Amino acid sequence: MLKAAILDDYQGVALKYADWSAIAKDVEIKVFDKPFASQAEAIKALQGFAIVAGMRERTPFPRAVIEALPALKLLITTGAKNNSFDVKAAAERGVTVCGTGTAGNPTAGIVFGLMLELTRHIGFENARMKAGEPWQVTIGHDLEGMTLGIVGLGKLGQRIAGIGKAFGMKVMAWSQNLTPDRASEAGVDYASREDLFAKADFVSIHYQLSDRSRGLITSADLGRMKKSAYLINTARAPIVDQTALLKALQDGQIAGAGLDVFEVEPLPLDHPYRKLDNVVLTPHLGYVSEQNYRKYFPDIVEDIRAYLDGKPLRVIAP
Repeated sequence: MLKAAILDDYQGVALKYADWSAIAKDVEIKVFDKPFASQAEAIKALQGFAIVAGMRERTPFPRAVIEALPALKLLITTGAKNNSFDVKAAAERGVTVCGTGTAGNPTAGIVFGLMLELTRHIGFENARMKAGEPWQVTIGHDLEGMTLGIVGLGKLGQRIAGIGKAFGMKVMAWSQNLTPDRASEAGVDYASREDLFAKADFVSIHYQLSDRSRGLITSADLGRMKKSAYLINTARAPIVDQTALLKALQDGQIAGAGLDVFEVEPLPLDHPYRKLDNVVLTPHLGYVSEQNYRKYFPDIVEDIRAYLDGKPLRVIAP
């Protein structure tokens, strides 16, 4: 019987959100509900597993990890791609890499949840009321009339633009490849890089992390932002110069930030972000929705069954 590992099931729901009976006679499943402390710990824990299913980038699989797992035959990621999996190294070792489908646009809700918390302080006031604190201490700012600057006008960026307009926001966009015509087709104003950062009340990032986008948002970009402006990052932390962002937040160079992604995840307990009053933090919730999970886990079962039957599905090629 093959051994299969289901990784990083933080909420303990993997076995609940899918019917695993289709592979029960062929596969012995072990669920890991906590992150590995290090690459070495992951390698040690996963020895002997022929099948490993990861949850997005929670546990990376670079070449060093793949080559240290001689029993590995099938590696699955939730979603259609995973930049933390070295697919080329997997192919060289004869490891099949498969993905899953996704459902809905859960990241969009996180974006506006962060924006609303920064402007209307809903969670903050809720905590105060539960603690019996004095009535009403914050003065909010309505999103209507504010300018939303979107960096990256792909599928998600366009979704964010539509929601922003529904809130009554003025929406502008910039990316390395965006043209005025494409922006117009999406119903938003085209902006130069300089103008977007200088004029936006919120800058929301919707880029995929790649060699081209790593460090895309620089200290110069942050320096152009208004002191009353906020940065929202639900994409990937390394797209923004993290040293420059931390300094901008500590110095009050910008009003604040809403962050769902971090260079090291889980975010270390002593990280300075945890101590800043002008930062709203969420633990990478962008893809964590019931709809997504109800798609991810059944597709993992389907991927494993198809692989066992010699007809792998949703194969990710190098």
